[in-house]
Amino acid sequence: MRVISFVIAVLPSVAAFTAPLAQQTPRFDLLTLNAEANGSSTAEKKKVIVLGGDGFCGWPTSLYLSDQGHDVVIVDNLSRRKIDLDLGCDSLTPISSMETRIDAWKEVSGKEMKFVNMDVAKDYDLLVQLIKEEQPDSIVHFAEQRAAPYSMKDSKGKRYTVDNNVSGSNNLCCAVIDADLDAHIVHLGTMGVYGYGTSGGEIPEGYIDVTLPGGRESNILHPAYPGSVYHATKCLDAILWQFYQKNDQLRITALHQGVVWG
Repeated sequence: MRVISFVIAVLPSVAAFTAPLAQQTPRFDLLTLNAEANGSSTAEKKKVIVLGGDGFCGWPTSLYLSDQGHDVVIVDNLSRRKIDLDLGCDSLTPISSMETRIDAWKEVSGKEMKFVNMDVAKDYDLLVQLIKEEQPDSIVHFAEQRAAPYSMKDSKGKRYTVDNNVSGSNNLCCAVIDADLDAHIVHLGTMGVYGYGTSGGEIPEGYIDVTLPGGRESNILHPAYPGSVYHATKCLDAILWQFYQKNDQLRITALHQGVVWG
């Protein structure tokens, strides 16, 4: 049975909405998550495409999955580097080129990772072709403009954030459908979709049961209260995941995590 899981996580623990995933895990293991979602207790070697694998979350995730023996394909358009150049700034931690990074990983681990320079929000035909060729078991989606301050800096940043983030997520869903592949999509969202303050109580995982005016019972996503354009795109992502699971039966896990360092 295909399900969509909306997950709220404060790293390093991950707690999931659907019953098979409701165990606390000591590490953020996407492939174990995928295996458990399909009723398996072990995570055998898988093919994983990591979208946005050049980022500060995507790169460590790629290394971890590769270290666990999985076959990793990194997709990135290197936009984070371009934005830094536009802003005239550098990362506090020096970042080597993707080619140097991958070569260094092979040198220290003996494992290879493939890198594809692609814009998920624009290169739709190439994305479909890649998914057809690689036949991934899972696709981890980090490929979004990731800075709330940048998304609020000016109209250029606001428009780029919406165009890139929302189009990329929609393209991913359409590409999986057009590739006719039952790949598990894992999306990294943010707890910021609930706002910067307090919700007034514990935020439940997954959907919530509510009573609407007139006494009508319903099961809905937790109300969102984004504090930036960046966070608003994550809210729009959640609606897209809900729609494509319902309409096209895609398997999607959306993590609303809080990064404690980074």
